[in-house]
Amino acid sequence: MSKHLETSYYFDFQSQEIQQYIEPFQNLSLLEKTEGIYLKVRDGLLYDPYHISLKKESYVSSHIAQKKSGNCVEKSILLISCLRGLGIPAKLHLGKVQNHLAVERLTQKFGTNQLTPHGMVQVCLEEKWIKLSPAFNASLCEKFGVEPLEFDPEKSSYLQKYNQRGDLFMEYTADYGCFDDVPVDFMVQNLKENYPHIFVTKDNKQEFFL
Repeated sequence: MSKHLETSYYFDFQSQEIQQYIEPFQNLSLLEKTEGIYLKVRDGLLYDPYHISLKKESYVSSHIAQKKSGNCVEKSILLISCLRGLGIPAKLHLGKVQNHLAVERLTQKFGTNQLTPHGMVQVCLEEKWIKLSPAFNASLCEKFGVEPLEFDPEKSSYLQKYNQRGDLFMEYTADYGCFDDVPVDFMVQNLKENYPHIFVTKDNKQEFFL
């Protein structure tokens, strides 16, 4: 369990940026801390799936905390770092998702309506692990007619399968498991395998051009 409370290069919760981010929640109960920081990350960092970086420094939580938007992996990293900083065990969970609504720009950008790796969070509350997904902020959910994922200490809350009209919204198509730290090398290889067209080979080297 202790490894899920550790600081690291990516989960640098001892930094000034993360300490300031979590300061309002320090004196709350366990569940109040978890819900409060979850909502702050969910709605305070707007979801943007179209920007991807291969630079390791882009996935450092103190760097992410200074941004106005981020993709699902970045938002998950920030939430995990904040949870650990509040003394709550947390780890990264990666998978692949398929979106079924408003996918025109997504398909144009990635050549598919599947996003990978998709980031979510596993948090341990009272010796029980549950999944959380801070990816979709409430304002975005309202725009697409989807109920935002709320914090539920009794069960996992990570999948919005349907919108409010009952249309299929999102489904998980692959599960890559959990990681104690941020597996940037795995994520880069995953991008190369799933989106080869966003890489170009020059002088026997692959360059990223998304």
